[in-house]
Amino acid sequence: MSTRMRELIRTVRACKTAADERAVIAKECAAIRTALKDEDNPHRHRNVAKLLYINMLGYSTHFGQMECIKLIASQKFAEKRVGYLGLMTLLDETQEVLMLVTNSLQSDLMHSNQYVAGLALCTLGNIASTDIARDLASTVEKLLGSSDAYLRKKAALCAIRIFRKVPELLESFVDRVNSLLTDRNHGVLLTGTTLLIEMCKVSKRARKKFKRSVGTLVRMLKTLTSSGYSPEHDVGGVTDPFLQVKVLRALEILGRDDADASDEMSDILAQVATNTEVTRNAGNAILYQCVRTIMNIDSEGGLRLLAVNILGRFLMNRDNNIRYVALHTLAQIAHDDIQAVQRHRSTIVDCLKDPDISIRRRALELVYLLVNQNNVKPLVRELVNYLSVADSLFKPDLCTRVCGVVERNAPSREWYIDTMAELFDIAGHHMSPDIVSRFIRIVGRDRTLHAYAVHRIYGVLNKGTSRALVEAGVWVIGEYADLLHADLPEGAQGTFGRAISAEDIVAAVKRVLRIPGLPSSSAEMAVTALAKIAVRLPAVKDNVCKIVAHHRSSVDLELQQRAVEYAEILSKRKIADMVLERMPDAEGTASTAITPAATATAGDAASASGADPAAAPQPEEPEVQRAGNLLDDLLSLGMDTPAQPVTATVPSAGGSSMLDDLLGGPIAAAPMPVASSGAGGSDALLDLLGGGDAPAPAPAPAAEPALAYGQQPQQTSQSPSLPLLDDQSGFKIDLMLGKDAGNPAVSEITAIFSNSGATAISAINFQVAVPKYIQLQLLPPSATALAPSSTATQLVRLNNTMHGQKQVLIRYRVSYSRDGQPVTHQGQSPPFPEGF
Repeated sequence: MSTRMRELIRTVRACKTAADERAVIAKECAAIRTALKDEDNPHRHRNVAKLLYINMLGYSTHFGQMECIKLIASQKFAEKRVGYLGLMTLLDETQEVLMLVTNSLQSDLMHSNQYVAGLALCTLGNIASTDIARDLASTVEKLLGSSDAYLRKKAALCAIRIFRKVPELLESFVDRVNSLLTDRNHGVLLTGTTLLIEMCKVSKRARKKFKRSVGTLVRMLKTLTSSGYSPEHDVGGVTDPFLQVKVLRALEILGRDDADASDEMSDILAQVATNTEVTRNAGNAILYQCVRTIMNIDSEGGLRLLAVNILGRFLMNRDNNIRYVALHTLAQIAHDDIQAVQRHRSTIVDCLKDPDISIRRRALELVYLLVNQNNVKPLVRELVNYLSVADSLFKPDLCTRVCGVVERNAPSREWYIDTMAELFDIAGHHMSPDIVSRFIRIVGRDRTLHAYAVHRIYGVLNKGTSRALVEAGVWVIGEYADLLHADLPEGAQGTFGRAISAEDIVAAVKRVLRIPGLPSSSAEMAVTALAKIAVRLPAVKDNVCKIVAHHRSSVDLELQQRAVEYAEILSKRKIADMVLERMPDAEGTASTAITPAATATAGDAASASGADPAAAPQPEEPEVQRAGNLLDDLLSLGMDTPAQPVTATVPSAGGSSMLDDLLGGPIAAAPMPVASSGAGGSDALLDLLGGGDAPAPAPAPAAEPALAYGQQPQQTSQSPSLPLLDDQSGFKIDLMLGKDAGNPAVSEITAIFSNSGATAISAINFQVAVPKYIQLQLLPPSATALAPSSTATQLVRLNNTMHGQKQVLIRYRVSYSRDGQPVTHQGQSPPFPEGF
């Protein structure tokens, strides 16, 4: 005989091991099986209740499924209730046995007892299959018009399940929604609003039809906000906050991309935003949804500013959940309302010091978005301070982002060198080789920066041991040792800038070779630096030769080979002067015409191993042509002469880019091909976009001079945005448009990738193709992976050689991976603004 329910629970809790628990459950299941064979057992529903408890513990209870169906057919409410509960717990919509309960559901839906009908509606709303939903849809529709409010609200929720399973049945429920929205019962209003929201998500046609309900929703919300105290609906001093949040959510959906509907709801949104009590969590929930509604509709500037100020107040709340929500929402709206968000910069920066790591990480994401040339110094100082106390797990990504911010927004070349030197010192162990490569490339292409850089890096190298600092330091000292041996042209400031003796220079590099655990690549760069020092400072040549000779017996084969070769080269003066001469400045390549946030190209990889970036191998013209044709085919442009394709060479989840996969291996980044066309050529991209035949292109304007380090293109005061992609799964791309005030033909377009989905996105690869009259530069993205509710950016630089005659046109292809599934989108951008 089976035990009572309470005794079973007490016995299971008393078990000391998993084996004891399994023995108790096995014994009880055997007793229940025996009891179920007795057709006259009056305690059948108690046995099913115990099966529900056993199922919750993770044990198989499939033998009780038919017993649930028998209990549903019972006339006793207690047995019917347990039967329906068991049906929802022990079965799902894929079970064939579920079809046996269709007639019982149909009968109970029309039962005179509202609670029996409510059980049937609840079950139908949870596990209805497609066939059952189609069979019982008409009955549920009738119950939406029932005189019983209890049944109306249950039927509204059940209708959501039905049209999700059978979308074509949605139209049969649309007309019922308006009557639910005018009901006096708050439960019916809540479920009716929920039904409206779900319909709008499923059907654009339904959303268009419900535009007429905006006035009804506005009146409902006004009644809720202006009504007095109601004990039945009061929660923390707020009248029915659940219904208010649902109504605001419905207004958000209906007001999106609709100016008239947005104007109609603006007054009530302002009233809710200013009058809602914020001392309780219920009021904060309403304000948060109100902010989301304001930001997602076509609201005026004053209303949007009010919404941002509400989020600013949230940041000063003691509740970490509220602060997290505020930071999350500010990050989503920062691209559209950057000036309003900047007003709360100090509060956002203070969040970097919060003990809660989730608050710190959200604040960090937001600070990245706020950095510009006007505030880069204080914000970078805060980021560097945070870097020194951040968890080691997050430091690599943090270093990469901070260095990117410094490169893009540096106000002067000297400030960039000072900041990078500090970063090398405090976080060099966590920096990727790409950061060192970009630093070397920036220093190497600006002659006026050589002397300052070598003096600054030498001062840091004498007290640091990190890999990144060592590699950057020995490269700079090896190349510019003669400049380190002289005073700075602008004069010394204290000890900094004074000439360093040749012996001290050699001693600094020799100290590097003695660092315990020094990577072999760093030691090889140090030996190369010593060889170059011997050529630039002949007075220490003998000392250098002794140090190099010491490594001729190194156990590291590469280091040993370098030492042998350098010793031989240094013994021949003429050969040494030619082989070890200073690397030429990295000029004349595509990346030198942009600010220090230049893309890391094949030259960077060369410079990380001790070679000069400018000496990186560049593909021959036929290879550029072939790569262009391949990407041309990839994007289906169908051009008779290739457009200018650019692929950001960023790592994907598999370790190679999309173009690498197509070509069967990695390819080096090539200089940007210069478009040329014959006088009688036609523009296939314009034909594709409906632009007709292209006239003969005007002569290309003279090439722009390279921007000095730290000089950013002058942007106009307003930066319009252009939506490019929204794939409904949460991945979205927007284009932030900007112009160079000094040259209207040059456009700076920032592609903003955002992930509002519930799962992370990885391996983002964004590709662009343009007509042949446009020169294109595509920089690497700030990140190739997006966590939920996070963003990344990528800069696209366009030079329209036929500005004023032809518009900017682009086609794109983007691929990424979500939940291990690859996703690819390609298409054409919407028309750019007139004159852009």
